[in-house]
Amino acid sequence: MNSKVKYLLVIQLIIIIVMFWLLVFYGKDEYDLLNTAQEEEIETINRITEEHGASVVVISQEAQKQSDIRTEHLTTSARQQKLNVLGTVLNIDALIELRTRYLNARANANIARAALVNSQQEYKRMQQLNQDNRNISDQVVLSKEAAYKADQAKLTAAELEAKNLQDTMRQNWGSKLASLATDDSANNVMQGLLKHQSMLILVAYPLDNKIPNGTVQVIPIGAEIAPIQANLLAEAPITDATVQGVTYYYVAPATQLRADMKVNVIVPQKNLDTESNGWMVPSSAVVWYGGKAWIYKKTQPDRFMRLPINTDNPVTSGWHVESTELNGLSADDEIVMSGAQLLLSEEFKYQIKNENED
Repeated sequence: MNSKVKYLLVIQLIIIIVMFWLLVFYGKDEYDLLNTAQEEEIETINRITEEHGASVVVISQEAQKQSDIRTEHLTTSARQQKLNVLGTVLNIDALIELRTRYLNARANANIARAALVNSQQEYKRMQQLNQDNRNISDQVVLSKEAAYKADQAKLTAAELEAKNLQDTMRQNWGSKLASLATDDSANNVMQGLLKHQSMLILVAYPLDNKIPNGTVQVIPIGAEIAPIQANLLAEAPITDATVQGVTYYYVAPATQLRADMKVNVIVPQKNLDTESNGWMVPSSAVVWYGGKAWIYKKTQPDRFMRLPINTDNPVTSGWHVESTELNGLSADDEIVMSGAQLLLSEEFKYQIKNENED
């Protein structure tokens, strides 16, 4: 084999190697595009359709299991008629200031009392010495008597200041709250208020309401949260600036409450004849969109339709919805108890896609 043939073979080998790597390079891009297309196809299995003018999310049963989408039947519930009133979360800075001044006055009274005991004993001792053959001059006795009477005046002034502050607390905040604020023992109610673990709420009842409920539920106005339980503390001597009525103090956890907040107060009525039948919708089944509450009803094994619900009647673990308020739902239907937010996200994606295409 001559050198020219060898040279041609080398050239052909180089060309083959170059073509091979070009094939590998461009084939990789095609392979990645194929995988991406397959992934997109898998991701778009879940789609949105329109049925009777409503959006329906379609998601396979396998995808439901992977996404932990669970459905259950709604349970029926009977709700007593409830009274809705207004309340205000109080700022207790003024009460805390009065309490601090009271404690200082009482501490000063204790100091004055101890000083009085000492000056009284000293005065009596000097008086006795003066009576025994004039061992002590009258001037010394008079000096000790003046110190004794000065300590008496200091004690009287400190006790009077403490009493006046206690009366002011009783006048402004009521006997119960004043008693708790001036109590030596570490009572749970006052400690919770001071540590901001709980909040004091002023609730105004209608004038014809004679007996307050021991437990009510409060929700900050405009908030989309579960009701907060509040417990009756005492009758209040002050009135609400915006609502006329009989006022009472309630105490509630401070987690979602802030001073000066206005709250809706839901008061159960004791008249059992005012019960109404409906559905118990748990909080886990509700999603919020456009300022409204929604649930997803399972229409077919792989289809879910979004329905609005009324949240005017909160209960401990969700909402009571009247039978007449939830159209399109029967006792045999199931709703999504877990994964409703995922279905709502699918609708968002669908809307965004349509807007981009437009």
